Amino acid sequence: MPIFEQSTISAVLDHMNNDHPEDNLLIVRAFATKDASNAVMTDLDELGGTWSYEAGDAAAELTVPWGAGEISERGEIRREIVALYDIACERLDVTPRPH
Repeated sequence: MPIFEQSTISAVLDHMNNDHPEDNLLIVRAFATKDASNAVMTDLDELGGTWSYEAGDAAAELTVPWGAGEISERGEIRREIVALYDIACERLDVTPRPH
């Protein structure tokens, strides 16, 4: 049984894909390939977040585990995505915006 309700997952995906598309791309570039383009967050669960992206002529998928391990509360989702964003900025030598 999923930990998070589908409405919660849909709300997070909508927020990430409509309000933070550049963050999706940073995360994919840091955790998969610097050549990534057109990244979108497609799913999440208690173990991590999943992104689909393009790199060159290929389409691919990336799942990144949450740094805190398994999560179970809605508020933890934001914390974990922000943590991935911060790590991505550090890996790519990008100055993160304030949270």
